[in-house]
Formats: sequence, structure tokens, C-alpha cells
Amino acid sequence: MLTLLEYLIITFLAVFVIVNPLTTAFVFMALLPRASEERRREIALRSTKISTVLFFVFATIGGIIFQLFGITLAAFRIAGGVILFGIAMNMIRKRGEEDEEKAEEAKADNSRVTDDISVIPLAIPFISGPGSIATVMILTSEAPTIYHTGLVYVAVLATTVACYFAMIHSRHIVRFLGETGKQILTKIFGLILAVLAIQFIINGVSDAVTGYMLDKGLLDATVIEDPRTPPQNHHFDLDAAE
Repeated sequence: MLTLLEYLIITFLAVFVIVNPLTTAFVFMALLPRASEERRREIALRSTKISTVLFFVFATIGGIIFQLFGITLAAFRIAGGVILFGIAMNMIRKRGEEDEEKAEEAKADNSRVTDDISVIPLAIPFISGPGSIATVMILTSEAPTIYHTGLVYVAVLATTVACYFAMIHSRHIVRFLGETGKQILTKIFGLILAVLAIQFIINGVSDAVTGYMLDKGLLDATVIEDPRTPPQNHHFDLDAAE
């Protein structure tokens, strides 16, 4: 059995790497280039709280939710990929004038849902996306003791707090780039995000097709694991993860 320290290190690295707070900072800056400091902190804090709650909920009862509603990880990946692709296209097409118009609209009416990006896309799917939620679910399901399970929650909290500070300090990260560099960065990241979104969709469709072929007896179920199985039934191979 892994010691508590070893499990904490592995858990934190697994969650931190897949969430990637630095990437969240770049996205945050691209989506809120001219927002006031107060609004940036408000959105960053709200998205951090929401993503942390989502992680905790799925870590605690995620497997039950998947089984209760018949949700598969494949469907979760496809849905997340579609959302990400739409966001990526908007980032690629975005112009400086559009940023100014959105900033003015946000100042005029902060209560509008369309101006609130704390839930979508920041909390979902940038911070708590399909891959990161699945990772948390697997880690909690494979925790050998309640103390190891507690470390998963500690790792999640540490990662989301890191995302919060990365977001509120994102202005400093990209300041040296200037306006032109910021626009270029936004479009480059939009392109990368589009590729990631397509990969999400491909993985989801692949899992769905594999599941269908298993149902029809076209594949040997004793050799190929059903990808639609809720994550808590998967085996987390620490050696393979290294």
C-alpha cells in the first residue's frame, strides 16, 4: 500500500496536470481582456467555488450519478468536446472590437447570464472537465483507506486554489505581450483548444462505438474492457501512469 505522502504526491500531480491552472489563466485573460479587477476576482472566485463543488460531488457520488441516469463517460466526453469546440471557434474569430463591446455590455448589466463565464466555460469544462472529473473519480475509487480518500479532496482543493490565483494574476502573465501579442495568443490557444475538443469527441465516439460492438458481440468482452463502465469500476494502474 502506498504511504499517505506518496499517494498525496501522485494524486496532486494527476489532478494538477490534467486541470492545468496555467492554461486556465490564459483562457481567463482571453475571455476577460478588459474586465475590471473587481469583476475578474468575482468571476475567478465563483468559477473556483463551482468547480471545487463539482469535483467534490463527483468524487463522492459520481459513480452513483452515472449509474442512476445511465450516463456514460463517452457521452460526457462528446458533450464536453462540443462545448469546447464552440468556445474555440469564438476565440479564433474574436476581434478586439468585439472584446470592447462585451466589456461595455458587462459594465451595463452584470447580472446577464450571457456575460457570466464563471460557470461555462471556466468552471465547466476548463477547470472541471470530463478528463479531470474522471481522474478524480478514479482516484477516490482506488483509495485504499479513508485517509487516502481525504488526500484526493486535498489535492482537488489545492489545484482549484492554484487556478484561482492563476486567473486573478493572469493579467501579469500576458502583460509583456501587448495587445497584438494577446490577440495572437488568443487565436493560437483557440486553435489548440479546437484540436483538444476534436480529440475529446473522437475519444467519446470511439468509446461509444466500442461499447456498441461489445453489445452486439462483435468484440470479445473478456479481452476488451467496456469503456462505458462507470469510472469507479476502472483499475487505476499507478505503474502505467508513471
